[in-house]
Amino acid sequence: MSDDEESFTAWAVARQRALLRRAYLLTLDNGRAEDLVQEALVKVATRWGRLRDQQPEAYARQVNYRDNVSWWRRHRQERLTDAPPDRQVGAAGSGAESRLMLRAALARLTERQRTVVVMRYFDDLSEAETARLLGVSVGTVKSQSHAALRRLRESAPELALLLGEVSL
Repeated sequence: MSDDEESFTAWAVARQRALLRRAYLLTLDNGRAEDLVQEALVKVATRWGRLRDQQPEAYARQVNYRDNVSWWRRHRQERLTDAPPDRQVGAAGSGAESRLMLRAALARLTERQRTVVVMRYFDDLSEAETARLLGVSVGTVKSQSHAALRRLRESAPELALLLGEVSL
């Protein structure tokens, strides 16, 4: 095994879990998240000679974002339901309950809104950087952020409890 292969393997093993966590937040689907990470790792591996000394994780994240956007653009469809989703209002519980609460809240967002929320608030990217990575305008990022946060406030008030912003 060459030095490049060894260094890539070491990097991939060390960063795979963080990449998978981010991809899951983007997709809320384990299979799609694993596919996104696998594709990103393949693309990083093919460019490892150039990326090794730069920021391979930033490149992998960019691949995840773009591949996810491509996926949801190809698979756009409205999800209609007879009733709004159940709300779980109450004190935040265990870590597992909090993760389930967050997952349910993120599931209420559109793919585009969820992607913007993850990029802006999980990855802490600026509006300009988010827009550049998604290939949209800053105004689109702002409007998607605004719509997503409004939807979360309206449909998932339990998040405020989770964050300790509201007391019962």
